[in-house]
Amino acid sequence: MSKKVTQNQSKKAVKKQDEFQSVESALTKSEAFIEKNQKQIITWLGIVALAVMAFLAINNYYVKPRKVEAANEMYKSQLFFARDSFNLALNGDGFESLGFEEISSKYSLTPSGNLAKAYAGICYYNLGDYENAIKYLSGYDADKSYFSISVIGLIGDSYVELNQTEKAIRFFTKAADFNNEVLSPIFLKKAGIAYESIGDNKKALSCYTQIKDKYSLSQEGQDIDKYITRLQ
Repeated sequence: MSKKVTQNQSKKAVKKQDEFQSVESALTKSEAFIEKNQKQIITWLGIVALAVMAFLAINNYYVKPRKVEAANEMYKSQLFFARDSFNLALNGDGFESLGFEEISSKYSLTPSGNLAKAYAGICYYNLGDYENAIKYLSGYDADKSYFSISVIGLIGDSYVELNQTEKAIRFFTKAADFNNEVLSPIFLKKAGIAYESIGDNKKALSCYTQIKDKYSLSQEGQDIDKYITRLQ
């Protein structure tokens, strides 16, 4: 028994010695590599350090100040927007306010510049310029928020105004697919009415049935039965 234990201990010692030698060999190779390529490594480290410093400088002295500027400009245009002065909100007053269109261009890389695209699109829609409404609304990039879903739906409304019903349906169904308890039934109903307008009653009925099955407590769900009954 004692002999077996001694053998096991000997094997473990040999294994540890082998592991130590492997680590030592790897370290030796690493040291040799560093020594051989010292100049290149120092050069690359310098490049990385300069890149980091440049990024911090641009962020602190250019990006952040522009974000503040853009937010201030947005506030001025939003005041006009809140008063339904869509032309002034869009184009500015020529004195204190740039307008959403110029903000979206001048500050395009900022969050406010992105948001300005959506506001510009809404202004164009209210001014009856549906092609520009689609252009700016489509340029808005956002997450799955209440506002962004509404923007997608408004693109659909713009296509309806341009008598491009099939494109409108595509955006209505896209907005509805977010499964928002308030907005989805609204856009499902819009899609259903659009399908009816092009004679596709089967798909219209499918939209209305989804409202009944999934959003029966919504405002649209309260009277959806009459739409369903009409098509059955």
